[in-house]
Amino acid sequence: MKELIEYILQFGSLNPQQIALISSKATEVEIKKDAYFSEAGKIAREVGFVIDGIVRVCYYNNKGEEITKYFIDENNLVVDLESFDNEICSSSYVQAITDCKLIVFSRKDWLELLDTILGWETIVHKITSKALRQKVERRSPLVSEDATTRYLKFLEIYPNVVNRIPLSYVASYLGVTQSSLSRIRKNIS
Repeated sequence: MKELIEYILQFGSLNPQQIALISSKATEVEIKKDAYFSEAGKIAREVGFVIDGIVRVCYYNNKGEEITKYFIDENNLVVDLESFDNEICSSSYVQAITDCKLIVFSRKDWLELLDTILGWETIVHKITSKALRQKVERRSPLVSEDATTRYLKFLEIYPNVVNRIPLSYVASYLGVTQSSLSRIRKNIS
């Protein structure tokens, strides 16, 4: 819980009663490797905070190929925001790619925090804005670069991830085949 509170306090201040309320609404859960936190075709009903492990956001394209959009590692919130906020079916999967420990809030409890804690909405907005900026910063350079540059950029963006996840997910994220990724890795090491 300490990690979550420290994370939140980067975006605004809370008094001890507010921190206690947030803590009382949170549940620590473990998600096994390959299990889903939320699934395409279903409405996202939880907000999570990754204490330990890595999740990925992925979808299937019109050819049925699995595409990894991005990874979320420790000390970051995880939620399919569009699905959660608008109560619409998600188009993506959020999957644990290592065993994960998360602090989770139900939609009901999250909304109650928004209604109860003065300034919580501002904190959540700042967290969301930072996450969206990161998402754009992480994807933008990948669009126009060659595969080797994309891989080097990936290592820079996700320094704690590459040795903990299957290379097939990295290849999917970079938009290359696994054999291409193996060649790239061999050439730069």
